[in-house]
Amino acid sequence: MTVEAAPPPEAPAASAEYDIRLIGLTKRFDDVVAVDRISLDIDRGHFFALLGPSGCGKTTTLRMIGGFEEPTEGRIELGGVDVAPLPPYKRDVNTVFQSYALFPHLSIFENVAFGLRRRGVKGGDLRKRVIESLELVGLAGLEKRKPRQLSGGQQQRIALARALVNRPRVLLLDEPLGALDLKLRKEMQLELKRIQHEVGITFVHVTHDQEEAMTMADRIVIMNGGHIEQLGTPSGLYEQPRTAFVAGFLGVSNLLEGTVAGEDRVTLTDGTAVQVPRNVLAGRTGTVSIGVRPEKLRIGGGEANSLAGTVTESAYIGVSTQYILDTPAGPVTVYVQNDRTGGQVATGERLTLSWSPDSTFVVDAEEGAQ
Repeated sequence: MTVEAAPPPEAPAASAEYDIRLIGLTKRFDDVVAVDRISLDIDRGHFFALLGPSGCGKTTTLRMIGGFEEPTEGRIELGGVDVAPLPPYKRDVNTVFQSYALFPHLSIFENVAFGLRRRGVKGGDLRKRVIESLELVGLAGLEKRKPRQLSGGQQQRIALARALVNRPRVLLLDEPLGALDLKLRKEMQLELKRIQHEVGITFVHVTHDQEEAMTMADRIVIMNGGHIEQLGTPSGLYEQPRTAFVAGFLGVSNLLEGTVAGEDRVTLTDGTAVQVPRNVLAGRTGTVSIGVRPEKLRIGGGEANSLAGTVTESAYIGVSTQYILDTPAGPVTVYVQNDRTGGQVATGERLTLSWSPDSTFVVDAEEGAQ
């Protein structure tokens, strides 16, 4: 799987089995470039997430794949066939929207059967496939009810069953959980992941929720300003962000400016020497920003890197407590697990934080500037 966002728009290296290939895909709305010459392969059978803030181009990209927006430039291949000129109904994809879009006057059975009937499926085969689809989403036995008799979570499952009953090559998910409450949304995240594993269909899910993407997807594309910032697994993106944007968007990161002082060393602005893995410097020289995640820090010494500071804020967040320290190198956030009583730290207290060089990443300083 390869990504390329810079001009000229060359095709990514061919994958042995991919369902979706975007080549130099661009979408302009008047003088606004919503998607800017992105290229991307999505391998068959993956749960893929397009993640980013509002206006980054993720929804426009999904709508172009589904045929709801026409590209200004570039190709969209499904299974090796360029579908950019084709309308949505001629593409082997189905879409699940946040609004459910169920037919209120039809029973649940007829809602799910709608696409099959349009394709000429009848009789026992139609009933078998509808019941199988309802069983897949855990709603067998409700086929005689109307949508208004179901909860929001159940309606979303019906929308999913209706999209899957046609056995599409690709299922597109346009922020489908956005209308659900937090508890139900978390339950549906796990349900969607289970269903994708069972059916083996490629899922492409658009979301601005980092935790949702990390929970469900096995591959994530982080988008920013119409470009692809980084593509990878959830753990790879979190542990080894390539840019300050990725580091800050996918969780919380402490970014501290410094100067490269050797193959595996950076000197922070206050003079503190920080050890980093040689490979993360990647030949950089001059000013950089080093990064470390809050949960990688520990209170006290014991690690190769250390930094002292004064606690200015604290917030109890259940499983852990968040502390913000004012250090000579800049503000630093640390998470401390609440696994024992009596461990709270008072505001104004002075602490030393330490961390392993292996927990340190590096991004360009101009990106890390706040």
